[in-house]
Amino acid sequence: MADAPIVLVDGSSYLYRAFHALPPLSTSDGQPTGAVRGVLSMLKSLIKQYPQSPMAVVFDAKGKTFRDEIYAEYKAHRPPMPDDLRPQVEPLHDCVRALGLPLLCIEGVEADDVIGTLARLATESGRDAVISTGDKDMAQLVNQHITLVNTMKGETLDVAGVEAKFGIPPSLIIDYLALMGDKVDNIPGVPGVGGKTALGLLQGIGGGLDAIYADLEKVTTLSFRGAKTMPKKLEENREQAFLSYQLATIKTDCELPVGLDDLHLAEPDREVLKSLYQRLEFKNWLTELLEGRDEGVDDVGAENAGTSEIDEDVTLAKPARHDQTLLTQAEFDAWLERLTASDAFCFDLETTSLNYMEADIVGIGLSLVPGEAAYIPVGHDYLDAPAQLDRTAVLAALKPLLEDPAIAKIGQNLKYDISVLARYQIRVAGALNDTMLESYVLNSTATRHDMDSLALKYLGEKTISFVDIAGKGVKQLTFNQIALEEAVPYACEDVDITLRLHQALRPKVEEAGRLAEVLDTLERPLIPVLSHIERNGVALDATRLHTQSQELEGRIRELEREAFELAGKEFNLGSPKQLAEILFEEQKIPVIKKTPKGAPSTAEAVLEELALDFPLPKLIMSHRGMTKLKSTYTDKLPRLVNPMTGRLHTSYHQAVTATGRLSSSDPNLQNIPIRTEEGRKIRQAFVARDGYRIVAADYSQIELRIMAHLSDDKGLLDAFANDRDIHVATAAEVFGVALDKVTTDQRRSAKAINFGLIYGMSAWGLSRQLHIEAKQAKVYIDRYFDRYPGVARFMDNIRAQAGEDGFVETVFGRRLYLPEIKAQNHARRQAAERTAINAPMQGTAADIIKLAMIDVHHWLNPAQGQAAFDAWMVMQVHDELVFEVKESQTQDFLGAISGRMQNAAQLNVPLIVEANSGANWDEAH
Repeated sequence: MADAPIVLVDGSSYLYRAFHALPPLSTSDGQPTGAVRGVLSMLKSLIKQYPQSPMAVVFDAKGKTFRDEIYAEYKAHRPPMPDDLRPQVEPLHDCVRALGLPLLCIEGVEADDVIGTLARLATESGRDAVISTGDKDMAQLVNQHITLVNTMKGETLDVAGVEAKFGIPPSLIIDYLALMGDKVDNIPGVPGVGGKTALGLLQGIGGGLDAIYADLEKVTTLSFRGAKTMPKKLEENREQAFLSYQLATIKTDCELPVGLDDLHLAEPDREVLKSLYQRLEFKNWLTELLEGRDEGVDDVGAENAGTSEIDEDVTLAKPARHDQTLLTQAEFDAWLERLTASDAFCFDLETTSLNYMEADIVGIGLSLVPGEAAYIPVGHDYLDAPAQLDRTAVLAALKPLLEDPAIAKIGQNLKYDISVLARYQIRVAGALNDTMLESYVLNSTATRHDMDSLALKYLGEKTISFVDIAGKGVKQLTFNQIALEEAVPYACEDVDITLRLHQALRPKVEEAGRLAEVLDTLERPLIPVLSHIERNGVALDATRLHTQSQELEGRIRELEREAFELAGKEFNLGSPKQLAEILFEEQKIPVIKKTPKGAPSTAEAVLEELALDFPLPKLIMSHRGMTKLKSTYTDKLPRLVNPMTGRLHTSYHQAVTATGRLSSSDPNLQNIPIRTEEGRKIRQAFVARDGYRIVAADYSQIELRIMAHLSDDKGLLDAFANDRDIHVATAAEVFGVALDKVTTDQRRSAKAINFGLIYGMSAWGLSRQLHIEAKQAKVYIDRYFDRYPGVARFMDNIRAQAGEDGFVETVFGRRLYLPEIKAQNHARRQAAERTAINAPMQGTAADIIKLAMIDVHHWLNPAQGQAAFDAWMVMQVHDELVFEVKESQTQDFLGAISGRMQNAAQLNVPLIVEANSGANWDEAH
């Protein structure tokens, strides 16, 4: 170790630099963590770079230093520590200590002085030292033993490096700082002397302050600008120059509680680190600890801000588990007997595909009690795979248990398993306890809700990932190709972890307000409903889409030609760099935003704003829109049609959005445009079978109605109770005109106000949307709140309540957590407050349509008897349900479905559903 350099880290320098250089990461409760994350990444990198080196991390102590006694104005102009940085200091210190690194904070001096003293001790003992800093002042310490390293810039400065960078040797750095001063530290320097002049003086005289003041007349002979008058300035500020020299000099004789031999690295305190990484929500580092390693240095941006990675009260020890492989009938029968006698069991299918319409069952995992699990392989067909039980026979034996309504089922993402089992004519029944949904209802924003993330958060366990056993990319194996030696531990862990998660999560849900009601009346009953809708699928007119693709291709080419004409040359419309050059360099369009790397931004929001005033950005926006429609829908949708059913089968996701709204994928049905002609043409390709019609039933202005209910505003309640056009009613109030005198433009403006305010839109945002002055937009908003004071009260109250509780609730009790509601950063806190206003409305709307879906599903698929209508629910999109209905029953169905959906929930205002039919989805609007 004697040969290894001592590493001295300027923690205070890196704390500020990490804070300003890195994205504003935060925990799920709004605690800022970006600076902590950045400094720890740097420290971990240094430990890897200097594995045998003694090391110390030095921070400034609180309070004044000896320099304040010398000069009362020292650092007087430095702003206070930013609000988002202050709370990061203590946890950073805790992490440094837990990593086993000596940490020094010495009162009365600065971190520079402590490092300077240690550097002097190293030099006097003939030992090399590396100072890790971004502070130029430290260059004065460089000598044959002392080197500066800036890890953020990858820069290393020895004696030659200092001279190359500053133009002077380390011995003159203090003189350099004294002459030009330092605005940050409020070191006065000599007025009129900047960096170039200071350099000219030092290089010209060939010495420092003493040499300059010993021969001021010589200064007039130097070649820099202003040399003739410089002696007078120097003489008038002689005392100030030498004071500045004293302030800029790093003290190297501090009394320290440690010596060089005390700077050894201790073993990291893993338990303390686990607790800290838990609190700070550093997922990757926590995973490393749980795996018994702590050596990876991942990218600073890799952590997920706002993601709680481990629950506070988990035990981090991994319990033993007994796994059993059921290869014989006797072994299977023994488990069947136990399952039959149970009132609940956990199961999980291992399959050949993530596509529920194509997946074949390869094996089944089972668990009844924590720590014990079984796997029944029925479809492993790799070379030399052992004999396995017959899949048909196993499923036949399990069918009565899976379909028994008296036996509860426990699983992770049960909808997938239910859909796969439906292919084998098994209709899963009984209470469905889905750990994914339990986590989602408990806190939709606290973590991802996949099993691996939940195991880490709530059980403190790192699970076997599928990639671990199957590989990745084009060479990834399907589960039937995986040897039982690897498949069994993986499959058994899945069910064991899931069972234990259920036992951990369900009590938490029951303890939190009305969340058990949300889980039991909304999310769990929706599982089989969504599975049924997905498997129903929807018919698609592929020929129509192919024709539209050709039309879009022609329009895209036309737009390209128009763009080339406007630009005066051909270029790649998809290249941000080329587009930026044309817009901002050649056409001199003003730059309104830059990328993180400093280049002019051509993001969609930027082009959208520029398109209001400039033709080329407007054309580019059209080109992007057409290209996206073609690639995402008209080209892709026909390829997604299932060859067995001839229909399109999407996947609905319950546990993705923060507000409770459903999302969909493969394809994403939620984003098909409805306001453009091209978008409507895509909807025309969603058709009904022969003899059937498409019916679309849509909640009208549901979020505004929910606002009326939540705010209890008399004006809004009256307008909806009397079935008035709410936008006309608002226009009459805001513009002070009679209802029958409201113009189309006034109604349009009122609509923007109505919807803008429930999304927390500011006067500036409204002014942009209406193309009016911000002052005028503020007048409209103020007048709106004057006419609807209940809305203003609701918004004030919900912001205050969210700030107090950290969450808001829907009408039905769903909690919508706001991680940034207490953020120190003003902009982020304001964004959270806007979300607090809108989330109860979005969330309540999501809850209402889920209630409607559950009711309609049981109405159309009664457990006993025959349904009143020959109709399928085939899609859910935002506030709309889409059906395929027997043509002869369509008119009766329109009235019936409107009534059922309107009665899905009772608010203080009536819910209105508009239902229409057509040969395709577009016609049904």
